[in-house]
Amino acid sequence: MLAVFEKSERIRHIGHLDIQRSVQRGLRRSGLPVAYSQGFNPHILVTFASALSTGACGKREIMDVTMAKETTEEEFLSRMNRAMPPEMQLSEARAVDDRHPSLMSTLCAAEYDLMFRDAETGECLVRALPGMMAKDVIPAMRKTKTKLEEVDIKPLILSVSGEGNHIRATLVLNEKESCKPQMLAEALKAQAGIDGEIRMLVTRERLLGKNSLGELTPLEKL
Repeated sequence: MLAVFEKSERIRHIGHLDIQRSVQRGLRRSGLPVAYSQGFNPHILVTFASALSTGACGKREIMDVTMAKETTEEEFLSRMNRAMPPEMQLSEARAVDDRHPSLMSTLCAAEYDLMFRDAETGECLVRALPGMMAKDVIPAMRKTKTKLEEVDIKPLILSVSGEGNHIRATLVLNEKESCKPQMLAEALKAQAGIDGEIRMLVTRERLLGKNSLGELTPLEKL
């Protein structure tokens, strides 16, 4: 069962492991016929399309729950929303069979909204967008497990626009490479010549895959 759920602003500082635990608890409380793994320490078979960074909100996060018995989409939503906290309610569910590809393998990109807490700073960053995007290379620092390395994020920015103190961007996100919103903000900060920390609220609006025509499509529709 593919399900779309929210991670609201109120719980934005909760990490992905805690989100996983909350979903597991909700599934147990719901009484739904979920499938469990085999072995010494069985656990509910649930996977997530992509971990959401601590501090970020998510409007349409996606999980895949393996069911042991056939369950209607309406029953799944009803039971889960009674079992889940108000800050993590589900909005959609769709039954898929075992041949459906994994969420992580079909994920290509994500849409983000970056809202800058200081309106003047946000407007300055929005004005810096055209100059940054006109460059052949947009350098940004990426943190790996062992070091910081400089990468070119221009090929990873599929679209970007700004208005007021908001920037909306579609950024590459897959198993091999990604551009995090913080990397985009740091590149803009350098372009605008701004020093100091930038306070912003990151909201992941939706996750995207590609349909049979190669067009970006909401992941839950594939």
